[in-house]
Amino acid sequence: MSRRKLVILGGGGFRVPLVYGALLGPDSPVDEVVLHDVDTARLSAITRVLRAFEGGPRVDATTDLTSALTGASFVFSAIRVHGLEGRVIDERVALNEGVLGQETVGAGGIAYGLRTVPVAQAIARRISLVAPEAWVINFTNPAGLVTEAMAQHLGGRVIGICDSPSALVRRVVRALGASPSSVEIEYAGLNHLGWLTAVRENGIDLLPRLLTTPSRAESIEEGRLFGAARLQALGAVPNEYLHYYYDHSSVVRGLLEAPQTRGEYLLHQQRDVYARLVAADGDPLQAWQAARRDRDATYMATEGLGERDAATVEGGGYEAVALALMSAIASGRPAQLILNVRNRGTLPELDDDAVVEVPCIVDGSGARPLPTSLFAGGVDLVRRIKATDRAVLEAAATGSRAVAVRAMASHPLIDSVPVARRLIAGYQEQLPELGYLS
Repeated sequence: MSRRKLVILGGGGFRVPLVYGALLGPDSPVDEVVLHDVDTARLSAITRVLRAFEGGPRVDATTDLTSALTGASFVFSAIRVHGLEGRVIDERVALNEGVLGQETVGAGGIAYGLRTVPVAQAIARRISLVAPEAWVINFTNPAGLVTEAMAQHLGGRVIGICDSPSALVRRVVRALGASPSSVEIEYAGLNHLGWLTAVRENGIDLLPRLLTTPSRAESIEEGRLFGAARLQALGAVPNEYLHYYYDHSSVVRGLLEAPQTRGEYLLHQQRDVYARLVAADGDPLQAWQAARRDRDATYMATEGLGERDAATVEGGGYEAVALALMSAIASGRPAQLILNVRNRGTLPELDDDAVVEVPCIVDGSGARPLPTSLFAGGVDLVRRIKATDRAVLEAAATGSRAVAVRAMASHPLIDSVPVARRLIAGYQEQLPELGYLS
């Protein structure tokens, strides 16, 4: 396998060491990693963490985007426009209106998309000019929306990734006592809005065994989150993010009662850990690993999962998906992964250019969606969220505040023009990146 250059945009991000750690093995598809970020302090801190690893690809860092992209084989995009401070604003403005402000779902996700899409598209244009042969792996949230925005300039050379679907499948297959290599799965939807509808082994769907056995269903995170009775009634296992839709009122109530939002927790944690990462007498890798364990254990704790144990967290997150994707493209050896790609007729409920989250075959020519079916009970919701995404893209393209309000009002967790107007006004007051809306 030839070795190549990987550029990580948002290279000062807290989770970058996860990606680098996945590249330590002898079969790594890259031998050079270039970190790019606009925050020099964070970039320096994460560079120091990566250089504390034993072995691994060479690490360079720069704030010059063109220099970073030149000669890239892969570009991993994980930017966060306005940082974690922006995430806190997303959460608090929404909660002040009594609606969800989660970074990818509802008002928070729309605000995040409105300020991220213009930046992501500018990056995509730069990549198309400087590194037209590069494969772009998008992890920037909202991942499906941002991937669709970048695809307008990069076509099929941008692929969105998320670890939620693969983790869901892994948990279900393990609970069924099946082998991952022996099953075929049906999963479909949008990013953070999908359902697992079948797990077939030798043509037999094993999923009903889990859905009709409460103890087995509640042995997985989704069973504890949604309840065994609901999974049985649905006849499918929803992605964990469907919790925000199915239980919106109780989730918002819990968030309003919580001492801090998820964004506030992460902001306080990272302010502390980044200071320790650059301390001359400290071990940057050890400090980062400790903070990562705390972060993983408390994921979705406020929403009802409680603290996660090691068995739940293990198995590989988005970094494993990114590695498998790069390896399949670099080697040409096919791999099956759940990815965010253009629909191309896969789901008849959506148009061909819509970015969907479905199982794909990946090889040297990129990612091709496999035949699958959308959960019947989710069709209307998927269509509504895709319409909201399209309104966000239109608002970003036209700079229209009225279209941004329409995007907010069209979301089923908002569904109110007056609330949408107040939300857009509240976000514009605190987020200068939304000044383009008029």
